[in-house]
Amino acid sequence: MTRDAVRTRARDFAPGVKAWRNALFAIFAICGVSLASFAARIPAISVALHLSTAQVGLLLVGAAIGSIIGLLASGHLVATFGSRRVIRVGLPIAAITLTLAAIGVTVFGSFALSFGALVLFGASIGTCDVSMNVSGAANERAIGRSTMPIYHAFFSIGTVVGAGWGALAEGLRIPLSIHIGILAALMIVATFVAVRYLMPEVDVAPVGEEQHPPSTWRERLSIWRDPRTILIGLIVLGFAFTEGSSNDWTSYAMVNGHHTTKTVGAIVYGVFVLAMTIGRLGGVRLLDRFGRVPVLRATSICVAVGLLIFIFVPVFWIDIVGIVLWGVGASLGFPIGMSAAADDPRRAAARVSAVATIGYCAFLVGPPVIGFLGNQFGILNGLLLVLVLVGLAGVVSGAARERKALAS
Repeated sequence: MTRDAVRTRARDFAPGVKAWRNALFAIFAICGVSLASFAARIPAISVALHLSTAQVGLLLVGAAIGSIIGLLASGHLVATFGSRRVIRVGLPIAAITLTLAAIGVTVFGSFALSFGALVLFGASIGTCDVSMNVSGAANERAIGRSTMPIYHAFFSIGTVVGAGWGALAEGLRIPLSIHIGILAALMIVATFVAVRYLMPEVDVAPVGEEQHPPSTWRERLSIWRDPRTILIGLIVLGFAFTEGSSNDWTSYAMVNGHHTTKTVGAIVYGVFVLAMTIGRLGGVRLLDRFGRVPVLRATSICVAVGLLIFIFVPVFWIDIVGIVLWGVGASLGFPIGMSAAADDPRRAAARVSAVATIGYCAFLVGPPVIGFLGNQFGILNGLLLVLVLVGLAGVVSGAARERKALAS
């Protein structure tokens, strides 16, 4: 089947493809709101639980551990139940467990309860991450142009909303449990509305690829033996670490590194996610014109320049320039990696699961490592680790090169 035939098949569902696209916009945004709302309150959480920098990193690793568990299981879950069902169950669980984590902080003052809830939250978000990217890649193929960055832009729009809501809640001194509880209720309602419009993935294999999808757990795990899977995973790892380090540490670094207020820290984090959103919305044209590899190399350089400014220049307005460059540079690596991993739709769930698992190691290793380095050398110097991984992503970016059109 040719790419034109894929689009023709997709049009047979019209107007379902457009509704499918809009539902994915909402789902990506919901995930962004949930993550950023909690991230924006990290300075307040550290005060409430009397945590050191290293202990904040340890708390955040709970979500990363859960994410790895969810990602490892997601390929099989999506292949068995479909992305729609996984999202329908996973996002409400994420909302409930994030609320439980907030209650652990404000009501019980319990590190253990918050940590355990974040593990469950991470597992739910991890399975949803693979599901929505598999569905997004299928919708991208149906439309016939690069759209994955736009889906991730809506994730970033969600993080802007979440960061703004977090900054407002911090400024108004709204308790974390109430702040997150309201958010969770809205998440659950929005999820049940959005999943009604998701559609089945279109299964068409690229030229030269096998025409039968893997049907067993062992066959799906075999994707790990493909060098392309590992290299795409390293790209996603570098850019996920770049994005995740900002999610976890930007507001904290502004407060404890550049000595601003907590409200300013939350606002600066919002500047980062706004820059990343703009980069994703504008990145579609760059991808269509230049292709994945040149864009990946250019954005890795952009991240490096922005980080160096943010770390070493103690001038607020120049730091904002660094944050903008950091955000724009971080914007396209993850969605490009997801599109590359899903080039073969019949193996998309397995490969996206594997690539995302490698990438999410950044969220597992990143918080405690940067927290440890921050404890020893200062949080700003701890962020230098990001430069190493985004540089590696730029070096191996050739693995994301576009595959040929589809055939059967």
